[in-house]
Amino acid sequence: MSIKTVCIYGAGALGGAFATKIASAFQDELEISVIARGAQLAAIRENGLKIVYTDPAIPSISARVTATDDPSNLPPQDLIITGLKGHQLSAATDGIAGLMKDDTRVMMILNGIPWWYFHADKDSDFSGQQLPQVDPDGLLWTSIGPERVIGCVAYQGAEVIEPGCTKLSGHGHFFLGEPNGENSADLQAIGALLAHAKLDIRPTMRIRDEIWAKLRGNAAFNPISALTRTLMVDLMANPDLAQMVRKIMNEVQDVGTALGCRFQRSADEQFASANGFGPVKTSMLQDLIAKKALEIVPLNGMVVALGRLAGVPTPICETILTLTQQLDIENRR
Repeated sequence: MSIKTVCIYGAGALGGAFATKIASAFQDELEISVIARGAQLAAIRENGLKIVYTDPAIPSISARVTATDDPSNLPPQDLIITGLKGHQLSAATDGIAGLMKDDTRVMMILNGIPWWYFHADKDSDFSGQQLPQVDPDGLLWTSIGPERVIGCVAYQGAEVIEPGCTKLSGHGHFFLGEPNGENSADLQAIGALLAHAKLDIRPTMRIRDEIWAKLRGNAAFNPISALTRTLMVDLMANPDLAQMVRKIMNEVQDVGTALGCRFQRSADEQFASANGFGPVKTSMLQDLIAKKALEIVPLNGMVVALGRLAGVPTPICETILTLTQQLDIENRR
């Protein structure tokens, strides 16, 4: 795979950070572009992109990139990296598809269960099954194609603190994997490019394991933090809320295991590690405060849906799903 053109589609907090690091590392060697909108787009055009860190000892990074809100202004791309959330992807289908050529790969940074989840799945009985909950009308499946996807699971705290500027909590790390589990030449090329940009890239032949491992935390912490408007440190300090987190983690683990996922850590170990989080705003709490649509379906909604598919009960997740959906309606009303 020859990579000369890279477009970050959705240059919000994490997408903007990827664009900044790649553009800073490669400067004039690659053509880097971003799709953004509103104040973020205006700031990127005027001042470029910037990363600052919660640790002031880590130097900030700045970079200039081509920025537009109209993908048709850009040529076909070798690599597209999506920084959109799962519930935002369908509306961007035509724009992403318009940037593709025959050999374009699309690296999707997503929380929760992605639309391509069952493509080439060797561990469950549902290989090839589509998921209308996260891909209404199958537009992503037919217009982009699951065979183009490189899955990405991100562990990186990121927040846009002002238009064009992202604050990162540490350096983070990122799992990349082909849905079919192959260590393909494309996977290696993309991993090498991102590693050169000083991103901690961890290729995996079992990307679904990493999806479920992160979902076990996200499905618990994101909605509870939004429903209670609570920072992570305060959430874990409340014994009743912490107990609810543990119950949700167990439900998520039961569904993932039924679909062939292998968890490297137990739910209890992941729960214990959450006590180390500081005053962190989850991404769903950030969206709630900003009056944005909440990322509900890819997280709790898909745990419930896949639980029903696999015959695994998820009563706590069902309750949280109902409450969070109504919160979303009232918050945007």
